[in-house]
Amino acid sequence: MDTHPPFDLDAVRARIPVLGSRIPMNACSQAPQSAAARAAAEAYLDSWDRDVMDWEAWMAEVEAARSAFARLIGGEPADVAVASSLSQATSSLASGLDYGGTRREVVVSGVEFPTVAHVWRAQERFGARVTTLPLAPDGTLPLDAYEAAVGPGTLLVSAAHAYYQTGWMQDVPALAERAHAAGALLFVDAYQSLGTGPFDAPASGADFVGSGNLKYLMGTPGIAFLWVRPGVAERLRPGITGWFGRRDPAAFDFALDWAEGARRLDVGTPPILPAYIARAGMEWLLEVGLERVGAWNRTLARYMRAGARARGLATMDPPDPDARTPTTAFPCADAHAVEARLRERGIIASARGPALRLAPHFYNTLDDVDAALDALAAELEDGAGAA
Repeated sequence: MDTHPPFDLDAVRARIPVLGSRIPMNACSQAPQSAAARAAAEAYLDSWDRDVMDWEAWMAEVEAARSAFARLIGGEPADVAVASSLSQATSSLASGLDYGGTRREVVVSGVEFPTVAHVWRAQERFGARVTTLPLAPDGTLPLDAYEAAVGPGTLLVSAAHAYYQTGWMQDVPALAERAHAAGALLFVDAYQSLGTGPFDAPASGADFVGSGNLKYLMGTPGIAFLWVRPGVAERLRPGITGWFGRRDPAAFDFALDWAEGARRLDVGTPPILPAYIARAGMEWLLEVGLERVGAWNRTLARYMRAGARARGLATMDPPDPDARTPTTAFPCADAHAVEARLRERGIIASARGPALRLAPHFYNTLDDVDAALDALAAELEDGAGAA
C-alpha cells in the first residue's frame, strides 16, 4: 500500500483551514470549505457590492462552471445543463419524456438516493410505470436483476453510480449495454462518485449523468449539472422549464422554442453564487488530477477497511472491495447519536439510516483515518450506538 499520495498533500491540506482543528470524514455528505471556494464566494460578493449588478460577468461565471463540469466528465459544455439541485435537474429531464407510447416503463435501481426515486414516481400520474429493483442481501444489485426487468416496454433505466449508504458502485458500461440492447435510455446519478476519481461520461455509455457539487466536488449546495449524450436532448420537451431553456433567453417573449442540446433543460435564473464556488472546486480537482485523487482515495479506503477489521469494527462493505467509493459504512443502532458524539471529538462523520459513514477524500491522511476509527471504536465500546 502506498503511504504517500502522488501529489503534494501538505499543499492541499494548507488550502482547507478546518483541517487545523477538525477531521472531516464526511465527503459523502459535504466537502469542507477550501480557500479556493471562499475566494470564489468573496469574488461574487465583492462584485455584487461594488457593481450592484453585473449580469454579463455573472453569466460568464455560470458558463465557466458549466465548462469545468464538462471537462471533469470528459464532455462538451453544450451537452451540460445547469440546475439548482439534482432533484430539479432530474425533474426537468423526467418532464421532457413521453410516457404515452408503448415504452412507458421506468426501471429504478434500489440504490437510488430517495429524491431520484421520488421524481420517477411522480411521473406515474403522466403514464409512467415505475418498477423498483430491490437490493440483494449483500447490499448490491446484480446485473441479472436488470436483465429480467428491462425489456421492450422500458423507456429509461435509472441507476445511481454509487449507493449513498455504503459507497458500492455499479458497473455503468454494463448497465448501458443492457439498457441500450432493449432500446432504453440510461440515467446515472453520479452524486456519490464524481470527484473520487476519473469518470468519462461519453465512454460510460450513459445517456444522462447528473451530480451536484457539495460532496466530492468540493462545492456547496445550490447547484447541480446534468450531462446529456449528444443527439438525445432533441428528444426532450421538458414541462419543467424557464427562460434559460429558450433558444434566446434575452428575446423576452412567450415563444416556447428550445435551446440547442442540454441547455433546453436549463430553467430560470441560474444559481450564480454557487456557480462561482462550483467552478473553483472542480478546477482545483482538475489541477490536482483526478487520476492522482483516485489513487489516494483507493489507498484511504483500503486503509480504512483494514483498520476497521483490526479494531473489530463491523462494516457494511460490498463483496468486491474495489467496487466502491472512499465511503465505509458501519452499522449503528443510532447512527445519528454516534455522529453527534464523534463531532464532539473533532471527527465529522455522516449518518444515513442504520449506517454511520466515514468518507475521506484526497485531503485526508492515514493518521486522519486512524483517529476517526479510534474515536468510532471508543464510542461503540461505550455503547453509544453499536448495532
